[in-house]
Amino acid sequence: MNTVYKKWFYILILPALIFFVCVIILPFLTGIVYSLTAWRGTYFAGNKGLFQSFVGFLNYSKAFQSKYFVDSLLYTFLVTVITVPSTTITAFFLALLVTKIQKGRALFRTIFYLPNMLGCLAMGFVFVFIYQVVFTEILFGPDGFIHIEALRYMTQDKYKAVFAIVLMSVWSKMGYMMLIFIGGLNAIPKEIFEAAEIDGANSWQRTTKITLPFLMPSFTIVLFLTLANSFKLLDRNVALTQGDFGTRMIALQIQKTIGDTMPPDYGLAQAQAVIFFILVASISIFQIVVTRRKEVEL
Repeated sequence: MNTVYKKWFYILILPALIFFVCVIILPFLTGIVYSLTAWRGTYFAGNKGLFQSFVGFLNYSKAFQSKYFVDSLLYTFLVTVITVPSTTITAFFLALLVTKIQKGRALFRTIFYLPNMLGCLAMGFVFVFIYQVVFTEILFGPDGFIHIEALRYMTQDKYKAVFAIVLMSVWSKMGYMMLIFIGGLNAIPKEIFEAAEIDGANSWQRTTKITLPFLMPSFTIVLFLTLANSFKLLDRNVALTQGDFGTRMIALQIQKTIGDTMPPDYGLAQAQAVIFFILVASISIFQIVVTRRKEVEL
């Protein structure tokens, strides 16, 4: 049987491999090459050829000299630092609560997962209505239920928008991450908890000494997904603020670079995309290495 598998293995994966190379690898390598040139999207600067328009690392230097790029990078880090732990902790406690429920467990799982089914742009416009009308005028305005100025005009202030984006991100992704944690919780043998309870371990001790260590593989996955999604967040940024009021995140900044430069400097935008990729890949790999060291095998 192993001989049959080995014989057909490379033949069967060949279509997927060709697709991966053509759709992922080649465009990625082409992007790196274009980031080293004065590329204008449909032509090279001065109507020169590829090699004649080679500028080396000038685009990378210009990227770090751009205030828009640096500010968007810092703003993305700020949003990510708040979003990742908020989503992870919320999803973890939801998973604990749902697994404790005896009746209606499937219903609660479905309800918490439903926000993940909504399109981010559509969801963003719904949240714009909530922030601009419900929060600003109905609930927290001068004539509202309770006047809280800090919760008004959430999308029109750089720092208020951080929490607006975080709240929307947590609400939309917590159900999906909750299911990952539930899968990890169900994989932990019940006998371990029963033995710990017999030995006198309380609920807190069982959670910190058994649940958390055995759930580290799930934490690895959840942290990786939330980290990557937070860094490459684009549609929610567009829907909520359009990048105005200093709320431009890195993915939107790359898109806006083409409009900020005249003629459109696609080479500079591509250089920013390469920098973005290196940062996200480095942080994600570091996170995976750190969390996997803490994993406990069953």
